[in-house]
Amino acid sequence: MAGYIVEDTRKVTTHRLVEMKRNGKKIAMLTSYDYSMAQLVDAAGVDIILVGDSASNMMAGNVTTLPITIDQMIYHARSVVRGTQRALVVCDMPFGTYQVDPQDAARNAVRIMQETGCDALKLEGGIEILPAVKLILDAGIPVCGHLGLTPQSINKFGTYAVRAKDEQEAEKLRTDALALAEAGCFAIVLEKIPAALATEVTKSVNIPTISIGAGGGCDGQVLVVHDMLGMNKGFSPKFLRRYADLYSVITDAVGNYVADVKSGDFPNANEQY
Repeated sequence: MAGYIVEDTRKVTTHRLVEMKRNGKKIAMLTSYDYSMAQLVDAAGVDIILVGDSASNMMAGNVTTLPITIDQMIYHARSVVRGTQRALVVCDMPFGTYQVDPQDAARNAVRIMQETGCDALKLEGGIEILPAVKLILDAGIPVCGHLGLTPQSINKFGTYAVRAKDEQEAEKLRTDALALAEAGCFAIVLEKIPAALATEVTKSVNIPTISIGAGGGCDGQVLVVHDMLGMNKGFSPKFLRRYADLYSVITDAVGNYVADVKSGDFPNANEQY
């Protein structure tokens, strides 16, 4: 890990991500929602930090991503930007800020960029949101697409099951991916689709694809940082690899603190003035 950081400490840009795809270098992406976590993730060498609307679930305890507002996303993104030096910071545009009116979408996009200092935005959807994507790109704002399972449409899907398993939906995804790439998006997140389809799409576009549950044939991978650090117990999809068990580490540490306070062991003579 340290060798990777030493190898290339330049600020990650959208241009460099396309360069990484061209050179066959995998892209590592993780979510962060606050200053402290962003500092840790950035120092570890992650290429992209996603300020995901999954903050709705992870930080606010909502069942879906739909309730989070643009003001809340701006708060989280601004905090992450302050803690980041190297990684490209991408902020999700929350539900309702780009689906209805392309002009409103562009205004909301400009506001997020101005008030957060982030590097790019991510929008869910394909051809149906192209007018908004194009206006945002015309404003000089980099856009990352998001296809497959799109959590902002969960009420339409009715399930978090794998998407694009049937040929009709798979063909739409292929068409959407090409349309987003041709419009000028710098990358596309592919969520929870068959690995073979994701590999096919990756080969068909000249921009990076980032997988979350879409297999190893994509140009990069993304996970929710709380999930991969094992900070929760209730979420165990097939695609998730836990790299730590922070749930146990943190609850044990807090439990020991509580016990020491109640026994009078903390603070001791060396821990007071």
